Amino acid sequence: MSKQGSHHATSAAAGTRGGFSSGLGVLAATLGSAVGLGNIWKFPSLTGANGGAGFLLIYLLSTLLIGLPLMIAEIAIGRQARANPISALRQLAPRGAPWWLIGAAGMAAAFLILSFYSEVVAWVFAYVAKAVAGRLLSSDPVQTQASFDALVRDPVQSLVWQWVVLGLIGGILLLGVTKGIEAVTKRLMPLLFLLLVLLCGYSLTLPGRAEALSFLFAPEWHRITPAVVLTAMGLAFFKLSIGMGTMMTYGSYFTPGQNIPATAVRVMLADLSVSLLAGMAIFPAVFSFGFAPSAGPSLVFITIPAVFAQMPGGQVLLAAFFILTAIAATGAMLSIMEVPVAILHERWGLTRPRATLLTLFVLMLPGAGCALSQSTLAHVRPGGRTLFDWADFVSSNLLMPAGGIAIALFVGWAWGERAFAAQLSNQGTLGNQGLARVLCLLLRWVTPVLILLVMLTGLGVFAG
Repeated sequence: MSKQGSHHATSAAAGTRGGFSSGLGVLAATLGSAVGLGNIWKFPSLTGANGGAGFLLIYLLSTLLIGLPLMIAEIAIGRQARANPISALRQLAPRGAPWWLIGAAGMAAAFLILSFYSEVVAWVFAYVAKAVAGRLLSSDPVQTQASFDALVRDPVQSLVWQWVVLGLIGGILLLGVTKGIEAVTKRLMPLLFLLLVLLCGYSLTLPGRAEALSFLFAPEWHRITPAVVLTAMGLAFFKLSIGMGTMMTYGSYFTPGQNIPATAVRVMLADLSVSLLAGMAIFPAVFSFGFAPSAGPSLVFITIPAVFAQMPGGQVLLAAFFILTAIAATGAMLSIMEVPVAILHERWGLTRPRATLLTLFVLMLPGAGCALSQSTLAHVRPGGRTLFDWADFVSSNLLMPAGGIAIALFVGWAWGERAFAAQLSNQGTLGNQGLARVLCLLLRWVTPVLILLVMLTGLGVFAG
């Protein structure tokens, strides 16, 4: 089929495929993809472990040079092609060029990420149930550590909660793009902000608030080391759901009149706001009760229950905290699972329900491997890593960064500035041509180099 014929076929398919119904739906769904456990869990823990405000400044600069250009690029590709990542890149690439492999790598990354991320989300949902039942409150971190260990080392709980999470996400996706993804995220995102604001309001009444705000917003320049810079760059890359086809897929559902750069900036600022609100909700409590802000990943599952146990109304606040964490995780999982669902639906010709069910079925095996990697399969450690760690390592350190570099090079060199500018300006109706030139320069020369540094650091080629 000729490229023109392929384009017409894709356009015809676009008329029957789902899409977001409004600008608000676009913003809510895209924000739901960007906001995830990284905001509530990874951002505060990395900020705490890397010195606070200085890390935050480097993260912001890295977002402008890495995260935002790539998000805009992915969305533009998706909306131009109105297709899943593999079909989109086949359609837009020069004839015979294998750029579609970026989409295939994105699909592989999505499956691997879902394998281990679904288990982390399972822990969050289990903690919601525990918090509501009042079975988490203890001011002793040793006891909260034992509670967490009991959960992750119980094979039955690990699998059952993972299946609950996958069933919930699959059920939403079965409803389609408008009635499923858009409808759910339009309700969940405002609720997430409301819960965060309420928790912040309470946390900022605690005695440790001044120390916490100084930690978050007053840089200590001597603490900015090469390792801190590389960590901030890595977080900027991973935070906005780029490099695995999610933004390309969601971009294909964008309305024709949506201002892509303006939407991406709003998403970036809202995503940053959620992260800062999470930090402002967590760190005053952490400082008030004498915990270490550098506790790392254990900050959420071990330190936070111990902190809330010492507050008036701690059980209610703890339940609210894990509910908002579950909300954030749900939006992110929807966008990741939509990548293979869209590809199976459009390229393999499966109905959307069959594509969703097949995705869930395929996920059960690697997902179970990750769920059982600290219990039944704890002895399975090829190369010294558990199955959970391998899924994380391959997706985060190989597939996603390689996908990010390839997308930047594709837009900067293969697709080209003219086509990119046409999408960003909505065919000349918006004045975004100058911005397109700047972004194209970043995508050609700056963004790929910075992602390569992140990739090499993750692979241990050199230490930060």
